[in-house]
Amino acid sequence: MTATARATVLTDIEGTTTDVAFVHDVLFPFARRTLPELVRTRTSEPEVAAALADARIRAGIPDASLDDTIALLLRWIDEDRKETALKTLQGIAWQAGYASGELVAPVYPDAVAALRDWHARGHRLAVYSSGSEHAQRLLFAHTEAGDLTPLFDAYFDTRIGAKVESASYARIAARLGVPCSAVLFLSDSSGEIAAARAAGCGVVRVDRARDPGTAPAIDDGVAVTGSFAWIDPARPDALARRDA
Repeated sequence: MTATARATVLTDIEGTTTDVAFVHDVLFPFARRTLPELVRTRTSEPEVAAALADARIRAGIPDASLDDTIALLLRWIDEDRKETALKTLQGIAWQAGYASGELVAPVYPDAVAALRDWHARGHRLAVYSSGSEHAQRLLFAHTEAGDLTPLFDAYFDTRIGAKVESASYARIAARLGVPCSAVLFLSDSSGEIAAARAAGCGVVRVDRARDPGTAPAIDDGVAVTGSFAWIDPARPDALARRDA
């Protein structure tokens, strides 16, 4: 691996490794349906109690009743709020769904193949998503391709910072013990890509609406691809060289 290669691959989940529809059409409705009972029956558990208290504080209603807090959480789900307390509770709800077999995560086959290949070639893999670290591990542990968690060394959520802030990527690199220049970030979000690029990371934007057989395009200096098959972290430009 050359000095200019990206030794660490940091990937987003929603819209990047996993279809957005799974998150919005399966995970979110499941959490919305099961969260009220979860909160009512497990409110004495430390993790649940701490998340509820944090949600009340974030909403400016520290003395809210349990019913009002549940209503707040459901409203946040409907608004797709990136609140850490909500993400924590969603993760707890999803754990039960994965354990029962009701939830199985679809990961794009090209992402599965690439992640396995990169891991085998010695690249360090990590995840950065707005979903909680717990939820990230659950998703990759229960995929249609099996348990993918052995491929990943680290998971990061919004507790390290917002995904559209360049400082977040600098913190992640520091946690991983590498310079930002050694990190290749993959995401479907232009805002996240811009933030990672500003921090000094290598970037590739994954556009799942793009024909996966079409070679990557360069948009304002950023490679855009419809498939992980076109990505090679070992190359300075992070793009594989193959026939379309």
